[in-house]
Amino acid sequence: MAAPNEITVPQLLRLIGLPDAPVLVDISIDPDFDDDPFLIPGMFRHPHTDIDGLVARLAGRDCVVTCQQGIKLSQGISAILRTKSIRAEFLQGGNYAWRDFSGAPRIPAAAIPERVAGRTLWVTRHRPKIDRIACPWLIRRFVDPMADFLFVSPAEVQGVADRFNATPFDIEDTFWSHRGDRCTFDTMLDEFCLHTEALDRLATVIRAADTNTHSASPEAAGLLALSVGLSRQYKDDLEQLEAGLNFYDALYRWARDGQGEGHDWPAGKA
Repeated sequence: MAAPNEITVPQLLRLIGLPDAPVLVDISIDPDFDDDPFLIPGMFRHPHTDIDGLVARLAGRDCVVTCQQGIKLSQGISAILRTKSIRAEFLQGGNYAWRDFSGAPRIPAAAIPERVAGRTLWVTRHRPKIDRIACPWLIRRFVDPMADFLFVSPAEVQGVADRFNATPFDIEDTFWSHRGDRCTFDTMLDEFCLHTEALDRLATVIRAADTNTHSASPEAAGLLALSVGLSRQYKDDLEQLEAGLNFYDALYRWARDGQGEGHDWPAGKA
């Protein structure tokens, strides 16, 4: 019989990338993690010995805890968290079960930039349109839900990155940018090993809209129109980003679940 605070890999896989996904915590010991240094998308590491620190970091949010095999560490921590009024579950089979499940993406830990005060810090050009909203969405939903983003003048991006230990993206001559005919969103899918059917479908639309190759995707013109409208609606880049996250949440659900659905009225009319 499954434990009441247990979640399976297929169940968790359906939650990954959604705005209401639980917080994911890896509490495996360092030697175990070093043997297989990959993270479930959106997960952060925390020592299993620091219960108070983990409680503070979770701030009351639902979470899923995992260790390498899903046995004593994750089951014990999830049980302790529940005594502190945090709805915690443990992943059945742990990281190994996720690793062995077909289609479950894993992020190389080395690919994630250094965290500043517990979160990654990114910087790009101000007045975002497509890639500079899509990439933060991908990072927030699949890499680091607590990531911060700085929008500055194009000429100052690299200087701000150097001064504040931020990671520059979507500017020329940087690692996280366009490569050939592919955009920064594609680069992030490559480097974070996040190629899934839904994200690849979404990437096709983003790339076509961002590089003005609308023939590659019939949805690209609509994405461009909505992105331009969003940028005109908000003067504050961070307010625009928050609104854009909701927009890309909807687009992701289309890419994952709804791309085959059409609409007509009256229903059934030829």
